Amino acid sequence: MKIKIGLLYGGKSAEHKVSMQTALAVTKAIDYEKFEIHPIYISEDGQWIKGPQLNSPAENVAALEFSSSALSLGTAGSSPAILNSNSEEERLDVIFPLLHGPNGEDGTVQGMLELLNLPYVGNGVLASAAGMDKVIMKNIFAQAGLNQVDYVSFIRSEWEKQQEVSYQQVETNIGYPCFVKPANLGSSVGISKCTNRSELEEAFKEAFQFDRKIIVEQGVTAREIEIGVLGNDEAECSVPGEIVPKKAFYDYKAKYEDGDTGLIIPAEISEAQYIELQELAKKAYKALDCSGLVRADFFLTAKGEFLINEVNTMPGFTPFSMFPLMWKHTGVEYPQLIERLVQLAIDRHEKKQKIKYTF
Repeated sequence: MKIKIGLLYGGKSAEHKVSMQTALAVTKAIDYEKFEIHPIYISEDGQWIKGPQLNSPAENVAALEFSSSALSLGTAGSSPAILNSNSEEERLDVIFPLLHGPNGEDGTVQGMLELLNLPYVGNGVLASAAGMDKVIMKNIFAQAGLNQVDYVSFIRSEWEKQQEVSYQQVETNIGYPCFVKPANLGSSVGISKCTNRSELEEAFKEAFQFDRKIIVEQGVTAREIEIGVLGNDEAECSVPGEIVPKKAFYDYKAKYEDGDTGLIIPAEISEAQYIELQELAKKAYKALDCSGLVRADFFLTAKGEFLINEVNTMPGFTPFSMFPLMWKHTGVEYPQLIERLVQLAIDRHEKKQKIKYTF
């Protein structure tokens, strides 16, 4: 019997387009001999639309965008009805969330899937929520004793009342260069590099368009080293990869449009550094109580010190994405990677069914 997978993608998020590219790539990589694929599209305005079963890879992103007028199968308010059919024939075995950013990668959808008692690929509610919020994530990493760059955070209402105080706090505690980021967004959306007060003021305005909370991080001269992590309670790591951006930093355009950013896989680091990197990645994984997968991003300074930057709890599967490329160089091809993730989801779900909820 084929495993019935619900591919959940799109989403009401600034990263909607990234999710669409990820979904397209997964439809091209998945093994249709082993899996029965049911696409579930979430439009940019939040409608949930279940499309017809896929028996072969989607030709393009447009083929994965469904219209509610053509397929009137519900809105966000009735999304559980789409996912949780009483019919054994229609019931999905596993949900594969391919959602990036808020309303998908942040624990919201994961919480709904928990309430529906459906197995799903990737991280749970806590890890997803904490991993989405860069401030909370960095606070947890600090508690776990992981070294990282200095940072400060701001709420929009605070900044609106005391803009000058906010800028002075950055200049006093962080200095230039620095990076201003929305706290709850990925894919380098809304991020700016600042080297002076004028750029800082514009960066605050830009970042606050995408979130009510922002984080400002100290700039550091270092190599950008990433590593993939797979597993539930016991995690394993891929070979490392290195990002070599041709611009000031690895922004959205470089990630998803240009395709010409340098990716070095495996990264040229020593065996001792690789061992240390794996230990740090697993420590971060455990600190957030992750499951399924993450891509852990580090800075490697000229002194040879690793500083954790962040973890991505739903890394992209686009043709330019590091996570699948690193696992490919480790010996795990696309189809195998998907199978591993699905099996991890099933294993985690089965273990949860053994938990007692009454006494």
